[in-house]
Amino acid sequence: MSTPAKRKRPRVGRRRFARSYRRPARREAGTDLVPADPGRLIPWPRRALDPAAAKQPGRLARGTALIVVRVADGVTRFLTRILGASVAIGRQPISETELRELVAANSTLDGEERRLIDEVFAVGNRHVREVMVPRTDVVFLWAESTVAEAVEEIRDTPHSRFPVLGDDHDDVLGFVHLRDLLLRNAGEVLLGQVVREVRQMPGSRRVLTALSDMRREGHHLAVVVDEYGGTAGIVTLEDLLEELVGEIHDEYDAAPEPESVPGVRPESLDGRCNLADFAERCGFGLPPGPYETVGGFVMAMLGRIPRVGDEVPIGPYRLLVTECDGRRISRVQLVDSSTAGS
Repeated sequence: MSTPAKRKRPRVGRRRFARSYRRPARREAGTDLVPADPGRLIPWPRRALDPAAAKQPGRLARGTALIVVRVADGVTRFLTRILGASVAIGRQPISETELRELVAANSTLDGEERRLIDEVFAVGNRHVREVMVPRTDVVFLWAESTVAEAVEEIRDTPHSRFPVLGDDHDDVLGFVHLRDLLLRNAGEVLLGQVVREVRQMPGSRRVLTALSDMRREGHHLAVVVDEYGGTAGIVTLEDLLEELVGEIHDEYDAAPEPESVPGVRPESLDGRCNLADFAERCGFGLPPGPYETVGGFVMAMLGRIPRVGDEVPIGPYRLLVTECDGRRISRVQLVDSSTAGS
């Protein structure tokens, strides 16, 4: 009796299931496969995974926001102007002392940078009349003079720009540059025909403001006018810069005075030394009054035209007049009364 043969189970389904499980799932455009739970894969939009892309506003939204901000800013400024308020209300102003303390506490500034910042603070309170060249020391030319006569007159002067006068010293028509005179072949040309326009400013103008104005307008020379409309002197761009960076000397300048040593008072001073420089060099200041120089202080204390040998007491010291240029004091000597023989 024959035994019936056992039927073999087909393994096609298992094989097909294995192949279908290993086959990568078909992706849709713009989607990633993110596992939601074990054994199950679902498609997830790629845009939802990028928060930066989801938060970027469109062109219309950006334009609308810009218009809203500008309108709100304009309305705020208009209401502020109508109500008389200030947009800076509530802000704490900072004083000069606080600024100096910030500079002193800053560790990234070297000594030269600190000195320059201190000079800016000091110059901020100075006026043009304190740094100008007084009228008595200015070399003027007359408009009715010829170019040849002017060249002969300024041959021995170290300057390059000269104010040109009309009727008198209070009638400054302009200035001429040395180059204008040397390039003129016709010696009979009058200075009034080659004069350039000159800037005029009051002596009460601040030094930093005058420096900014002259630099912006391209002027190197300005005529300083006093309160009565007369010519008080001239000031150059170099004079204003020297108040910030110190003395600037070239090969044509006179020998500079020796720099003051800290703690050592100079024995001799120029009579034109202003009060601020005197206090810095000598360690003490002169009392304020109707003068701006050491020579003016001595003349005010004397009450007359000074002479060589005149002296004025100031604390434990005396200011002795050693040189005069006409009616002006040119040199004074600082004498210690406690050590002097007389």
